[in-house]
Amino acid sequence: PDLTVRENLEIGMRREKEGGWTLEKIYMLFPVLKERESQEGGTLSGGEQQMLTVARALMGNPRLLLLDEPCEGLAPRVVKMLEQQMRLLKEEGMAILLAEQNSNFALKFSDMAYILEKGQVCWEGLVGELKKKPEIMKQYLGV
Repeated sequence: PDLTVRENLEIGMRREKEGGWTLEKIYMLFPVLKERESQEGGTLSGGEQQMLTVARALMGNPRLLLLDEPCEGLAPRVVKMLEQQMRLLKEEGMAILLAEQNSNFALKFSDMAYILEKGQVCWEGLVGELKKKPEIMKQYLGV
């Protein structure tokens, strides 16, 4: 919590991959982090802390980004911003494995969906196919 935004990002940095994530690319994806660069991470809002968490992970130049409930506790406007950033990551070719209860958020940029009930997969397939099955959408996702 005492590290600044920039220090948090530098800790996650790996220089091995050419064309990988840099501070400049991170700040383009998350402009608010540039504005808060010298602020301590622990003093950021919940949404800003979530962005910093994702940004720090990206600085390691992963091939796969694992996200567990990134929308939890975030204001709707922050979820909207995070959604835009996830779309941009997908366009960059980033593979994302997302565990998320907010199906409206997750289905907007996902290719595949796995619906779990009591720890068991009860449906899996392409998101396009899931959207054609209103009974499953209503039963499991409340949509």
